[in-house]
Amino acid sequence: MQPMTTMTALDFWQRITLRGLKEVRTDLSARQTGILLTIYLKDGPHTIKNLSETLGISKAAVCRALDTLGMEGLIKRKKDDKDKRNVFVQRTIQGSVFLSDFADIIMQEAAEKKAAEIAA
Repeated sequence: MQPMTTMTALDFWQRITLRGLKEVRTDLSARQTGILLTIYLKDGPHTIKNLSETLGISKAAVCRALDTLGMEGLIKRKKDDKDKRNVFVQRTIQGSVFLSDFADIIMQEAAEKKAAEIAA
């Protein structure tokens, strides 16, 4: 497999993005995607404060992104039983399916790129 150049990396990202727009019902911003991936790939518990600190963005920006992710059913918020001021951000089945579908797109694009390189 050939090393990836700037242009091939951007082409790969563009193909994945376009397929995502066509095949996945939810269109997320880069910020929303980054937050969603952090929630699903990193061990919790996740709070607005720790997501803000981890990602280096304001708590207000995290809240806005979580509002959208929650409306789409990709995450849910749950108040801490011990401290009602604290809110945990949790995964959902719908969010897991969304990310699994997107991972399938990435793997298919990578396989197609590899097949094209072998054929060339």
